[in-house]
Amino acid sequence: MTEERPEWPPPELDFSKPTIARAYDALLGGKDNFAVDRELADQTALLIPGLRESAVENRKVLVRGVRWLAGEAGIDQFLDLGSGLPTVENTHEVAQARNAKAKVVYVDIDPLVGVHGRAILAENSYTRVMVGDVREPAEILAHEDVSDFLDFERPVALMLVGMLHYLSPDVADGVVSAYRDALAPGSYLFMTSLVDTGLPQQQELARITRENLEEGWARTPAEIEYHFGDFELVEPGVTYTALWRPDGPVDPDNLEPGEQLGMAGIALKKK
Repeated sequence: MTEERPEWPPPELDFSKPTIARAYDALLGGKDNFAVDRELADQTALLIPGLRESAVENRKVLVRGVRWLAGEAGIDQFLDLGSGLPTVENTHEVAQARNAKAKVVYVDIDPLVGVHGRAILAENSYTRVMVGDVREPAEILAHEDVSDFLDFERPVALMLVGMLHYLSPDVADGVVSAYRDALAPGSYLFMTSLVDTGLPQQQELARITRENLEEGWARTPAEIEYHFGDFELVEPGVTYTALWRPDGPVDPDNLEPGEQLGMAGIALKKK
């Protein structure tokens, strides 16, 4: 009997416009994107110096952050919101390299993420992937792939890596606070975001993102820090992604253009 193969490309994919996950994959040099995504990535990279390097930096800080959470912080449950498409050193790979039984749930609105998720699930019983809208925290938290898989009576690492800047000002506070409130003491919130420190390319990138992907908001460091609520920031606080616990020496006074587009932070829920 011939094994039935899933339809490719899946019928739910829309090739007429780019998506956040696929455009990010194109910036990283991945293969899970289409012409419309590559066109947006290429055009934006021409306008924003260091954009591709910034995407790489965001990925690097994800790896360092998850490594720290699974290692030094001892976290064994991860909810990765707006996770994007699988690439090198995914959250579950980094976390499970430290703890083979660490559980990871990926959530993304792009159906292509769900397609890849089925492949991951086939070989990894400690990982779940669901297609959902991060802007609907009640639905995400109630979904069986989240509520039945993660134990919210215990610490969880909630990740909004490269996601905060896609939450518009009218919803961001309510969305992030709803996720924060669902966490038990001892949990961590890990966020990165497009930042506004007064450099023209930061707001220009936000404008281009809004025009092409519907959402895109550069926030000041204080505005990013605000979304951590009363959680206690771990050192070095909210800082440029390249400066968040780098693997090697980085001169903070000589950052490249791509190292000045985003900031990162991790904070602990103490009570």
